Amino acid sequence: MSAATDFSIIGPALVAGLLVTATHVPLGIQVLSRGIVFIDLAIAQVAGLGVISADWLGLEPLGWGVQAAALAAALAGALLLTWTERRWPEVQEAIIGTTFVLAASAALLLLASNPHGGEHLKELLVGQILWVDWSRLVPVAVVYAVILAIWFGWRDRLGRAGFYLVFAAAVTVSVQLVGLYLVFTTLIVPALATHRWPRARIAGGYALGAGGYALGLWSSAALDLPSGAVIVWAMALLAVPVFACGRPALHGATDDRRARTDRSV
Repeated sequence: MSAATDFSIIGPALVAGLLVTATHVPLGIQVLSRGIVFIDLAIAQVAGLGVISADWLGLEPLGWGVQAAALAAALAGALLLTWTERRWPEVQEAIIGTTFVLAASAALLLLASNPHGGEHLKELLVGQILWVDWSRLVPVAVVYAVILAIWFGWRDRLGRAGFYLVFAAAVTVSVQLVGLYLVFTTLIVPALATHRWPRARIAGGYALGAGGYALGLWSSAALDLPSGAVIVWAMALLAVPVFACGRPALHGATDDRRARTDRSV
């Protein structure tokens, strides 16, 4: 593979990873401080169920109908989790896990009669990041820019419902772009690795996410291995020294207080 051909494939994939990192690092820090780590898996799986349902109904893949179905499913899941957190906050994590299992099982049932069901499920989980092209990244960048503007401009006024809705919108786009595994990794690994950083936590998370995607894509091309899985491992390996360089500080306690305040809104 020539260098030009290599970049024509890896270039859009790397930009896709950077876009996902831009939105998911700050959201992941909030998820970790709230103690609802598996919310991204649940909402991503619900969004995936929307995609599979649209495909089952015969809608065009990657068409607006599929996007609307995925977003509607994710928003419905987000509103449900908003209500359950208000109603039963002490068991919210268990409800999130149950939501994930139910959505995953429903997806399997819809795919049972589809001869390409296994392929669709694999795409949902590990994604097809190397198949991303430049034209697909333009609307994604616009959506992410809106999400980032809302998050950094009105985060303190979003409240519980606003957080879940913004999160659902981000995950809906991301899970179709890079797959569920990379969505979870980009949300949680940078947030976890920088958990003990007293300052520049978001900047450190951005650097880690960008490095993970760059190293993972380069390694997968060099070793001819699946990109999604290699990126997950690359980011996790880079996270180890980042976490080790951190030190306990009051930052975590501040995050916890903010999370409790957000829950009370």
